[in-house]
Amino acid sequence: MVQNNGSKTLRSGPLAKSAGVSPDTIRHYERIGVLPRAFRTDSGYRVYPASALERVVVVQRALRIGFTLAELAEFLKARDAGSAPCHRVYQLAQDKLKGIEADIEALKRTRRYMKKVLCDWEQRIESAGSGEKSHLLYSLTDAVRRADTPPNQFRRKKLR
Repeated sequence: MVQNNGSKTLRSGPLAKSAGVSPDTIRHYERIGVLPRAFRTDSGYRVYPASALERVVVVQRALRIGFTLAELAEFLKARDAGSAPCHRVYQLAQDKLKGIEADIEALKRTRRYMKKVLCDWEQRIESAGSGEKSHLLYSLTDAVRRADTPPNQFRRKKLR
């Protein structure tokens, strides 16, 4: 589609298809400010500038690395208003990386704990007679007590 002034435009359906998202996603992005308000045709169709495709692709990539739609809306609104939120984006990305690293450490603790639990369970199963209960899940309470660790040790600690 071409607008009167010669610039290329896209309706929400073709924009969504080109970006690999649903038309509902395009409408949602507009509603929350990730996409600027679309021009409306006389028949009510949303019409976006061709540059909207690049923005939707950027948003999709930013979501994959951990940014939220609210954060992206804030940054993009600031950018549209002429500000340069680059330092804030960079700082937030650093914080997200720290969170990922904390998640990895929590997963490593969980893996070590799980290996110990499985070793204990193997012994319980071997020592139990055929058809006897081994109380595997209930043994988790004993394992936490023996390890002298809080039950929520495997959750990521909040970053400041």
